[in-house]
Amino acid sequence: MAGPLRAYRGLRLGTRLALGLGLLSLVVFAVVGTALTTYMRDYLERQLGDQLKLVQVLQTKDALLHGTVKRQPYYGWYTAVYDVSGGTPVLRSPADVPADTAEFTALARSMEHSDTEILSTARIDGEGTYRLRACEVEPGVVLVSAAPMTDIQATVRQLITVQVVAFALALLALVVFGRRMLRRGLKPLSDMAHTAHGIASHDLTESAARLPLRADGPGGGPEVEELRTAFNTMLEHIDDSLAVRAEAEQRLRRFVADASHELRTPLMSVRGYADLFQYAAANAPEERDKHLARLRAEAARMGVLLDDLLLLARLDAAEVDASLRLEDADLVELVRQAADAFRAAHSDHPLTVTCGPSPLRLRLDPVRVRQVLDNLLTNAAVHTPTGTPVSVEVSRSGDTALVRVTDAGPGIPAADQERVFDRFYRVDKARSRDRGGSGLGLAVARSLVAAHGGSVELSSEPGRTAITVAVPFGRVAADASR
Repeated sequence: MAGPLRAYRGLRLGTRLALGLGLLSLVVFAVVGTALTTYMRDYLERQLGDQLKLVQVLQTKDALLHGTVKRQPYYGWYTAVYDVSGGTPVLRSPADVPADTAEFTALARSMEHSDTEILSTARIDGEGTYRLRACEVEPGVVLVSAAPMTDIQATVRQLITVQVVAFALALLALVVFGRRMLRRGLKPLSDMAHTAHGIASHDLTESAARLPLRADGPGGGPEVEELRTAFNTMLEHIDDSLAVRAEAEQRLRRFVADASHELRTPLMSVRGYADLFQYAAANAPEERDKHLARLRAEAARMGVLLDDLLLLARLDAAEVDASLRLEDADLVELVRQAADAFRAAHSDHPLTVTCGPSPLRLRLDPVRVRQVLDNLLTNAAVHTPTGTPVSVEVSRSGDTALVRVTDAGPGIPAADQERVFDRFYRVDKARSRDRGGSGLGLAVARSLVAAHGGSVELSSEPGRTAITVAVPFGRVAADASR
């Protein structure tokens, strides 16, 4: 039993459906055939009973005249007249009866106690199955007639044979053609299975792995169309996830390479200055102080770099409450303080400050906002030639406070504008120390602004570069309600 069941489960879905449909059809055919055969047998028996009744009408007249029936109405029919007045049925002669008269006598005895005619079916030894009918000719006299059921049985057998052959051919055609139709109907599912196999054989370990396969082709009905759409949507999501994963891996590789490069230089400098202390010349007071100052400078550089990385990590982990110390502050005043610090440190870049309505009070972290402003202004000074004008504009647009830092420098190439906010990314591919820092300034600025619920946008062209910081006023109400 386990073997056939296992073999059945191993069949394709179309074959299993065709076999199931064939089995169901076989049950239906059996029920229909049985009902039809039973109805036909009952109908023919009723017809034979009616025929016996008509014949017995004539035979009754003959029995009244002669006391018995001398002639058979049809070949193979039997007729017997019984005298039941004495309590025991006595067969009158002459009578045309078979050798076995037990069924005739029993029916005559039953008729003695009945007011209506009696019909029964009995098998007579040596003769076959007969339909018997008994009726009263006169008080104490019973007429029993018997008609053979050979023709009825032959008709029923022929009917059963025709049904078996017809149903078998219909069942075979149903299974064969039904399987073809089911295979054609299930072809879209097979196509999706082939697509899935193709995806399974696709190498998804590559960093630029994509899924070029899709389940195409119309047809199959609404259900298959819905399944195909869901399947393709799933593939689109997987494809997008692979693209995001590949981009994340590339960014991680760039991040590791850039971080290693940025940390390698100060570490090598520290190591070099430490090695210098092995020599006597380096231990002279003036040399020692100079080397110690440089060691402290490189250590401070690494400290700033690590602090920026830690801040970015905390912001990425959504630790806003731990990273920001929110309070009510005037954005215009913070811009003026940043402008004063810029003029002191970069006197070779003229700075213009334009402030709109004052004050612009928001709930923010003043230290972090100053860090954003200082990064943007320093970035404008470092990446432009000496004497390049820089301007800061503070304004309000609806429910948003805007700070725009603009410089008249050479601009940022279009190919680099989308990546200037990436960590450790620098337009200067040589990553020289005389121009630019570690490449984290704009990344830190964007993350801090995002932590305040705002955004940073860049627009650049030759002769003009503008970075706009937008912070919504809606954050004040949200935070004040806590």
